Amino acid sequence: MDETERTSRAHDLDVTVWVGKHGIESVVDELNDQLADNDLVKVKFLRAARGGTDTEALATDLAEEVNAKIHDTRGHTAVLYR
Repeated sequence: MDETERTSRAHDLDVTVWVGKHGIESVVDELNDQLADNDLVKVKFLRAARGGTDTEALATDLAEEVNAKIHDTRGHTAVLYR
């Protein structure tokens, strides 16, 4: 999938993974499962997860944990892919 197609598909995705007060470690298994089944997964970082950390840093940490890449971050949401 090229960048243009990925951008188009990412826009229409619903959030399917929410990172909350238990942090990124609590969603690693679920995100791995979703990335195995889907090209793109949209992740929302709730206020409790962010604390003083920005979304980009959290998304980077999460992507490293699941061996994925970040397509885009906007607001408190990131789109990951493999």
